[in-house]
Amino acid sequence: MQTQEDPARLAARYRETRARTVDLTVTLSAEDMQVQSMNDASPTKWHLGHTTWFFETFVLEARPDFVPVDPDYRVIFNSYYEQVGEKHPRPQRGMLTRPPLNTVMEYRQRIDDSMGLVLEGDIAADVAAVVELGLNHEEQHQELLLMDIKHVLGLSPLQPAFRAEPPPAAGAVTEQKWHLFRGGTKDIGHDGGGFAYDNEAPQHKQIVGDFKLAHRLVTNREWLEFINDSGYDDPLLWLSDGWAWREEHGITAPATWRNADGWTQFTLHGREELRLEDPATHLSYYEAEAFARWAEARLATEAEWETAATGQAVEGHFLTGTSWHPRPATGPDNVPAQLFGDAWEWTQSSYSAYPGYRPAAGAVGEYNGKFMANQFVLRGGCFATATGHVRASYRNFFHPHTRWHFSGVRLARDV
Repeated sequence: MQTQEDPARLAARYRETRARTVDLTVTLSAEDMQVQSMNDASPTKWHLGHTTWFFETFVLEARPDFVPVDPDYRVIFNSYYEQVGEKHPRPQRGMLTRPPLNTVMEYRQRIDDSMGLVLEGDIAADVAAVVELGLNHEEQHQELLLMDIKHVLGLSPLQPAFRAEPPPAAGAVTEQKWHLFRGGTKDIGHDGGGFAYDNEAPQHKQIVGDFKLAHRLVTNREWLEFINDSGYDDPLLWLSDGWAWREEHGITAPATWRNADGWTQFTLHGREELRLEDPATHLSYYEAEAFARWAEARLATEAEWETAATGQAVEGHFLTGTSWHPRPATGPDNVPAQLFGDAWEWTQSSYSAYPGYRPAAGAVGEYNGKFMANQFVLRGGCFATATGHVRASYRNFFHPHTRWHFSGVRLARDV
């Protein structure tokens, strides 16, 4: 991790980031925030506690006057940091009916008060770096909170909305075109200026061939064509592991789709008629790879994606608090649309270390490196990603069968 944050701005960002997390919960009941819908997801209440635990554990605990708010929180809100100590099992986070929600909110306030005092004075560079990491960590959990609560609400027969206001009006989608990118020896990874996670470094040389990248994300209309052409039923389109997953779970459509007298999808605005021009989302790597093969294309490598994104403005549809759904691609067609925002884009690249990678020292070194096995890289962020959180070198990663996250597909082709 690297940071060059100004101390006053860091304090302001702390307040803004912490407030935004709470703002995301204003329409949720205490019961909503207690539920854990599957092992991969976490209750909203746990997210609120864990993001607070991070600052208590990695910033405040090092201070000579530190007194824990509650020693048990060190266990129940620890996620995966083996060096911190004991952890409550992840699949049992929904069983944590105690502490109650109001106590967790009091915990947040007490830690915020203590952090406010820390951020008032001179801050050592190493402490500022951990605070910056903690803020980026909390922004990740804001997105996770939205992923997880959508999964919770989507399992209810009531199909309740996270936000009652209607989604933005459907718009015409930009025609699918292809952009040519010339290859060569490219600088891949973060250049060291500003904040970055350790898995984005070190920047290194990588040979990239000439390639074409689709102008925009694949739409629901195009995904429906894949379904109607028996794409889910043709084993020749699927990786062996993907076909076994599809057979075992009876997968016939994206995770939130339902066909009962017409296709609908569950969104954070509730269940609604399938909007054909919106980006197709909640797709596993297996589905993305099968669709690409059906479309006589492929998924980009992460080095190709970064080559296309480097130098482009990091602009797009991110977490604004006013829209809770990906939007159709619009705008000029001289550069790829939706590289940032709307939906994370699967790449064909396995999540692994860059040449010369070294994890950060201490417990925070467990943040990324320990997960570099059996996962694939996604790039670009989504509509639930905090504005300013992503960059061209940012690497997200998930197991290939997962699809509760806001993941979509952009196609690539060889030249």
